[in-house]
Amino acid sequence: MESKSANLGSSLPVPIVQELAKEKLTTVPPRYVRPDQYQQRILPTLKSSYSQIPVIDMQKFSDIYTVESELHALHNACQEWGFFQLINHGVDSTVVEKMKIEIQEFFNLPIDEKKKFRQEEGDLQGYGQAFIVSEEQKLDWGDMFAIVISPTYLRKPHLIPKLPTTFRRDAFHEDELLSSVSQPELVTGLSPHSDADGLTILLQVNEMKGLQIKKDGVWIPVSPLPNAFTINIGDILEIVTNGAYKSIEHRAIVNREKERLSIATFLKPNLDGDIGPSPSLVTAETPAKFKRIEVTEYLKGLFSRELAGKSYLDLMRI
Repeated sequence: MESKSANLGSSLPVPIVQELAKEKLTTVPPRYVRPDQYQQRILPTLKSSYSQIPVIDMQKFSDIYTVESELHALHNACQEWGFFQLINHGVDSTVVEKMKIEIQEFFNLPIDEKKKFRQEEGDLQGYGQAFIVSEEQKLDWGDMFAIVISPTYLRKPHLIPKLPTTFRRDAFHEDELLSSVSQPELVTGLSPHSDADGLTILLQVNEMKGLQIKKDGVWIPVSPLPNAFTINIGDILEIVTNGAYKSIEHRAIVNREKERLSIATFLKPNLDGDIGPSPSLVTAETPAKFKRIEVTEYLKGLFSRELAGKSYLDLMRI
């Protein structure tokens, strides 16, 4: 039985960045200044084919003449990149566009309306931020709206009935708005991190780019393809595959011209289970690289820390 009292964690309240951006500040508040991020190397998008993540065509999986080669391409993408773009995924374009419009309308609401969705004390769901565990830590230049859809007992009655029907699916949704800023070189929209889930499905809502992945020591900008989802491997899948598929550090940057908005759906195991390397992948030649842990404890530990690279996954290593 899943615990009806499960609480995944909480985050300290922080200012709403969307409102800070409206103030047209001449200088960035000190808590948001992150010049260290821009001292890291960035690979120009047009420098080489190396600067674009793999593309997987889901339609090819239904064709006997292309399924094997596309499965091989998927395996390589998960093994070598941890990121890929999925085209011809079969999700109706009208559903996708409706969700884009609805989440944009949410972030366009007056602040008094959005405050009705603010995170409650001791919880992560709602409008605010995550991974804020101290009053001293640096902050990202962005706002987040997060909800848990499954398991149903974790749903928040004050949030769910007011949400668009397209949000009501079996997943954890996180919608991130990165506001424009007068000094983009001083801030980061989303700190470098690997996702702690099993798999993440990302939908870019508007045309503003900003996602970058870290491969071989450099940051590679991602250019979303039209009508594609960006998929990435999470820490849990790296654990289950005993390191065969690796989660990849990624971050989001901001700009001075326009806000960037994206929707992430995080897929996780059932809370009443545990995670560890699949027994079929553990042999004398390939011993377990990660310990086994209950899913609930894993998530509680995750949300009690700052978001910092792959540091949480490192705690799971044997």
